[in-house]
Amino acid sequence: MTDSAFTVERDGHVLLMGFNRPEKRNAFGVDTYCALAAAYGELDRDPDLRVGLLFGHGEHFTAGLDLPQWAPVLAHGRLPDLPESSLEPFGVDETKRLSKPLVIAAQGVSFTVAMELMMAGDIRVASRTARFAQLEVQRGFFPCGGATVRLMQEIGWGNAMRYLLTGDEFSGEEAYRLGFVQALTEPGEEYEYALTIARSIAKAAPLGVQAVLASARQARHEGDISALKALMPMLPNMMKTEDMQEAIAAFKEKRAPIFKGK
Repeated sequence: MTDSAFTVERDGHVLLMGFNRPEKRNAFGVDTYCALAAAYGELDRDPDLRVGLLFGHGEHFTAGLDLPQWAPVLAHGRLPDLPESSLEPFGVDETKRLSKPLVIAAQGVSFTVAMELMMAGDIRVASRTARFAQLEVQRGFFPCGGATVRLMQEIGWGNAMRYLLTGDEFSGEEAYRLGFVQALTEPGEEYEYALTIARSIAKAAPLGVQAVLASARQARHEGDISALKALMPMLPNMMKTEDMQEAIAAFKEKRAPIFKGK
């Protein structure tokens, strides 16, 4: 799927999703939100897709909300309605989150919604020259896509408040130092680095990968005790899968396993 604001392509088991308004620094419009939600829905339900990669075409990831489009929507106190086939990209409802990993490549201006989409993902790669800011307080409102909850989880209370309450910018290098991004690259190399990570995930056992993600999220949102109690009960069904049998056979035959997600 391709339109003027958003692109979707497949690279094997990886779904490539790109913001495509470079002339407007990839400003995030309501139409882009709907297209992204549709792509997440496709990624979530298609068994042939194992991981997503979100990026921005051109010099920037996204400068954030196209505020004139979004202000009337946000005035209703909710996000736009989506069809059943779509999946809300910010993951504010923990019961309806993307069940497969999402890798993000950020470069240039990566403001507001950029950071919240990154925090709703799983692995973040950035260029050294990337510029981050959660600057809603400078625009008259507050972050409403998860940053007030998730940024403190990622970089600690004091660091989060430093940027949430001021709207100040911070660099790619500072993002890496704080742990907001997991890899830092030279400018122009962030996409390929992120794609390498996504392809590595795609080679692993899909059901195992999804179980890791589900268990880790349970620990974060329900607590360690709840997640630890759920570990052993998850195993019997996993051990019966075709992929587990393939892993055992590959181990015996001293070869790389070929997983099918079954």
